[in-house]
Amino acid sequence: MNDTPLHFRSVFISDLHLGTRDSQAEHLLDFIRNVECEYLYLVGDIIDGWGLKRSWNWSQHQSDVLQKILRKARKGTKVYYVIGNHDEFLRPFLPMMMGDTITLAEEKIHSGANGRHYLVVHGDMFDAVTMTKKWVAHLGDRCYLLLLRLNRPINRVRRWFGKYHYWSLSRAAKQNVKQAVSFITDYEEVLSSHARERGFEGVICGHIHHAEIRSINGIEYLNCGDWVESCTAIIETHEGEFFIYEHHQNR
Repeated sequence: MNDTPLHFRSVFISDLHLGTRDSQAEHLLDFIRNVECEYLYLVGDIIDGWGLKRSWNWSQHQSDVLQKILRKARKGTKVYYVIGNHDEFLRPFLPMMMGDTITLAEEKIHSGANGRHYLVVHGDMFDAVTMTKKWVAHLGDRCYLLLLRLNRPINRVRRWFGKYHYWSLSRAAKQNVKQAVSFITDYEEVLSSHARERGFEGVICGHIHHAEIRSINGIEYLNCGDWVESCTAIIETHEGEFFIYEHHQNR
């Protein structure tokens, strides 16, 4: 990224999965260092409690990410941490303040510069598998991790043949398996319907690792994506426009 910081009104990032070896903390740190904003939303699955229970994989880059976020908060950025399913160990303590700098909550309301009001929520509460069949969710998480592990050797082979653009087997599987595509569509529609029923004009979420901005029955649906493979964020400009930032395309 450019050494000159980029200035935006709001930045939304989700699914960092800090504490796992698949977290792209080095790229995330590069992004956070080069972005200044008034509001920073951490939209769930920031610290991966599931992963830390299985094995401890905490790197210096992951510590640096947290330190950088805390430094931004101390310098005036309003930081909101919305809890997800992988960091659900924090839910019993909600609502909570980390010092006077970071607010932790189940959900937040974001007032956009465009005059619209957005529900900010991780989204796991709208995933029937996560809520009713947790053992299936844990099994699916392990299968997803296996696909992530295969991404590394696959991309090494691709580089041997001169293909340097990052390609993700796990993302391709999600996009091409009919049942997975159906799950994503259902998730987006259910979450958008919930936002509409509560009187919001839009919803900003994470959870399914699929960055998206689209209108669903008049509701603006925005998904942050993740920082284990796609390395994406939702950005709000000072003019009130939203767009998907892709770190792999900008570094």
